[in-house]
Amino acid sequence: MLMAIDVGNTQVVVGLFAEGDGPAELAYHWRVNTQAAYTADELALQLAQLLALDDLRLSVVSGMAVASVVPPVQEALRQLTARRLGVPLVVVGPGTRTGVNILVDSPREVGADRIADVVAAYERYGGPTIVVDFGTATNFEVVSAKGEYVGGVLFPGVEVSLNALTSKAALLPRVDIAAPKAILGKNTVEQLHSGIFHGFGALVEGVCQRLKKEIGPATVVATGGWAPFLLPAISGIDHHEPWLTLYGLRSIYNLNYADA
Repeated sequence: MLMAIDVGNTQVVVGLFAEGDGPAELAYHWRVNTQAAYTADELALQLAQLLALDDLRLSVVSGMAVASVVPPVQEALRQLTARRLGVPLVVVGPGTRTGVNILVDSPREVGADRIADVVAAYERYGGPTIVVDFGTATNFEVVSAKGEYVGGVLFPGVEVSLNALTSKAALLPRVDIAAPKAILGKNTVEQLHSGIFHGFGALVEGVCQRLKKEIGPATVVATGGWAPFLLPAISGIDHHEPWLTLYGLRSIYNLNYADA
């Protein structure tokens, strides 16, 4: 089975795909917190424990595809694959075949997860497409009608934004992130909840509308860990695919190891 791993700054998403060609769905998936200091052995132990939750062993893994924005974890996964698994490995980065033309000033600056999102979005929904990835950052990826990555928009994610505000404003309390009962808050906590929920909703709607004015009609696809929380506040989302990056990783792996 192919193991696809998306290493983000906050969380790591792991998926297993069954063998075979075609648009296979994920057989298994897990989500854990990112631990940048983990060694290859610690990662091997964590992966083995995740697999054991579904009565699987590391020996079922026949290939590995990785997108990482955390260099120490990426290197540890390289070591793990070489020492423990001995299977083909694709790490998305400069020089990796992705099938995507990256039409920006510095293609090397585009995160591996963003490229995987573009690959999967175009395969599943065609183009033009706008991918909105709700993670540590909120990323917008714009995919052309030809499947090219033509640019994007970046701003802080939900948790980062709230933490920055409460750490800089001495009188604001630290609060859990929750959906508000109404847009009009009657106390500070309710107002913070409303601001995060409705503020991000309006922001995402506005950015998508402005992008469409520039590129024309486009399909909007949501993904990322914060998507389920925010989607009720956002209109104009055509599809929600929580495992978009993993599907992109599977496609990139198959492109590089067509006979693996």
